[in-house]
Amino acid sequence: MEEFAPVAEAGGSDTVPIQAGALKKNHFVVIKGFPCKIVDYSTSKTGKHGHAKANITGIDIFSGKKYEDICPTSHNMMQPIVNRKDYQLINVDDENFCSLMDEKNDTREDLRLEPETDEVHKKILEDFHNDKELVVTVLSAMKIEKIVAVKEIST
Repeated sequence: MEEFAPVAEAGGSDTVPIQAGALKKNHFVVIKGFPCKIVDYSTSKTGKHGHAKANITGIDIFSGKKYEDICPTSHNMMQPIVNRKDYQLINVDDENFCSLMDEKNDTREDLRLEPETDEVHKKILEDFHNDKELVVTVLSAMKIEKIVAVKEIST
């Protein structure tokens, strides 16, 4: 079971409504309650009195699982508000919690690596133990945050 850190919000919504017909490939959309990136999108016309339908296939931005949905193009779906932020990796403790620092020198220690189930996390741990200077990218959406990418700082 993967753990995701909850995000503290200062009010506001995690999602915004968007008409299903306005969605495109590579947009973000909520499918079956999960924030997904659209990998396939097509529309089909229905019978004489029906609605045009949008066939949407998305990949969960946190777990990588595939979800599909069919929705009339005139109906609203929810689009997650997705943020990316880079942090310098300062330390990884014995329980795989990361000490991260942003560009304002603020630190946080609430995100945990899952090297058993996530290849990116496995690489972060290996590179960290090999004394490489690393920057990690944290993706956040719908009160979930996860480290999704890493790059080495060239000195």
